[in-house]
Amino acid sequence: MKKAFLCTTVLLLILVMGLSGCGGNGNKETSPTNQPAASNNGSKATEGSETAKPAAEAQKVVFWTFVDAHQKFYESMAASWNESHPDKAIALEATTIPYDDMHTKLLVALQSGVGAPDLVDIEQSKFPNFMKGTPQLVSLNDIVEPELGNIVKSRVEIYSKDKTYYGIDYHVGATVMYYNKEMLDQAGINPDTIKTWADFETAGKQMLDKTGKPMITFEGNGNWSWWPAISQQGSDQVDENGNVTVDTPVNVKTMEFFQKMVKEGVAAVAPGAGHDTEEYFGYMDSGSAASVFMPFWFMNRFTDHIPDLKGKVIIRPMPAWKEGGNRSAGMGGTATSITNQAKNPDLIKEFLAYAKLSKEGNLQIWKQLGFDPIRTDVWSDPAMKESNKFTDYFGTDIFDTLLSVKDEIAPVHIREKSPEVFDAIRNKAMPQIFIDMKDPAKVLKEVQDSLK
Repeated sequence: MKKAFLCTTVLLLILVMGLSGCGGNGNKETSPTNQPAASNNGSKATEGSETAKPAAEAQKVVFWTFVDAHQKFYESMAASWNESHPDKAIALEATTIPYDDMHTKLLVALQSGVGAPDLVDIEQSKFPNFMKGTPQLVSLNDIVEPELGNIVKSRVEIYSKDKTYYGIDYHVGATVMYYNKEMLDQAGINPDTIKTWADFETAGKQMLDKTGKPMITFEGNGNWSWWPAISQQGSDQVDENGNVTVDTPVNVKTMEFFQKMVKEGVAAVAPGAGHDTEEYFGYMDSGSAASVFMPFWFMNRFTDHIPDLKGKVIIRPMPAWKEGGNRSAGMGGTATSITNQAKNPDLIKEFLAYAKLSKEGNLQIWKQLGFDPIRTDVWSDPAMKESNKFTDYFGTDIFDTLLSVKDEIAPVHIREKSPEVFDAIRNKAMPQIFIDMKDPAKVLKEVQDSLK
């Protein structure tokens, strides 16, 4: 019986390693100059050279990720760790594996009890798959709880179950407004006077009247023009108990308002139907719309794909839905977790805390990855204003905006039903609301009913 089980396990692992993924889920963020490892017929995992061992007794730590830049970040942090902790040295063996392949391979390895890494990245929309039943991940409460006063708590809560933390994010993913200041000046609009979405609509009509161009764009097949806006208002796609909440009154009114702006010409549907398409990049680069709201990590789309707007785009808070309301929302993310197959979980916890929770680690997340770190005390550090491709493009007040909204970022709920809900919103609700211009109340009710 035991031999049969082992044979089955080996066959499963071989099968998974041979799988070829079919692409991402449309909800992933990427680091400034590196996309998640592509998955196609010729794809191969990127294996980094094992971190130089400073001592013979260095503990081997196997790390899997699906983003090459994440691998490089951890390799640099391992080298830094070894310099400052020679008595606790690690030999990091890091590998970048295509997105779908990695998550499937990890799931099989954890279910079988064989072949999992010590340390692993798990993308936010995939995380619920690893929370079913008894999680095969290590509790991180002993390193997370002492830092809760220094971090944006929601960015660890989304990777928790039954008051146990199982992952630590790279970033907050704070949603912000990206305004084309040159276009606003042409229309005589001061972005700092836009406090609410009602103010925004009024400014949008002025933009349309003065320039003939829309004030904002919405996605026709994504989650980013929906989820941040309802999260601002304390709503979500699923509640804390995992119940689907797609057609709540708040969600319906939000989509009715956004659809109205499209009908008015104040808003336009993004070319290519999404904000992460080449058509959209060219559209924005030519100054065809005055703004967009997207998470902080979208900065690298501007710097890397919309070069002509360098020095013309400013970052500001989202408008609130009412005076004093939230002006941001935390979106997207990737958690780093420790599996229950880790050889030395206590040592790996110490290293993970150093890389993801320490002040130095969070400064490096900004410097190396261009993300908004979860540790908010670094947001006011002088290093955040130092010249780099982001401050050169957007100015040096990027983190001033984040500091103004750091207490207005509500947690989102990631539950077992979430991946299915993501797909339904992206592929059915948004196209019908923004492209087919169907009644939002009816569309959201149909989606809600289909997910019960």
